[in-house]
Amino acid sequence: MTPDQVPALAWSKGEGLLPAIVQHARTGKVLMLAYMNEEALRQTLSTGRAVFYSRSRQKLWTKGETSGHYLGVVDVSADCDADTILVLADPLGPTCHKGTESCFAEAARAGFEQIAFLSLLGATIAHRSAEKPQGSYTARLLAAGPTRIAQKVGEEGVETALAAVTRDDAGLLSESADLLYHLMVLLRSRNLDLGDVVDELRSRHGARA
Repeated sequence: MTPDQVPALAWSKGEGLLPAIVQHARTGKVLMLAYMNEEALRQTLSTGRAVFYSRSRQKLWTKGETSGHYLGVVDVSADCDADTILVLADPLGPTCHKGTESCFAEAARAGFEQIAFLSLLGATIAHRSAEKPQGSYTARLLAAGPTRIAQKVGEEGVETALAAVTRDDAGLLSESADLLYHLMVLLRSRNLDLGDVVDELRSRHGARA
């Protein structure tokens, strides 16, 4: 969303206020719900930090202004009726005032948390690639280059296949975790990630539907 699009939203529906849903930009997790008026949205777009309107205090407030747990704004959009705002954000610390990542923590599902962890792991691998910290196995692998990492993926693939026929479930899961990790590192070495793999799978699914 750009500043010139702000007046076109359906502000009159909410008497000058519209609900703003905040979603984690990397994991997709819903973090909180608040309200914005036009000025709050304009400040959000200009500062890159989520700014809301407090209905109880009747004034603007920046999320994290007292706790330091700001919401770094990645993208802002409106729904099809232009009466609800979606904020994609990268949270700096817990979002909820109770100290949890999300105000909807009780609604988290195991499958969602697993997907979120893969996103976190991918971000960690990307950080190792950029920062190259000493003592990091991931950083050493990336420094060795795609050929060496591809060799590791091949080794882990064979071990996973063997585990499927010679080991118990725990053994198969262990080898599968090694394989997935090394595959993610290989993708990073080519400036790719699991999101790109998912996009490829989605394109195939659509072609076969």
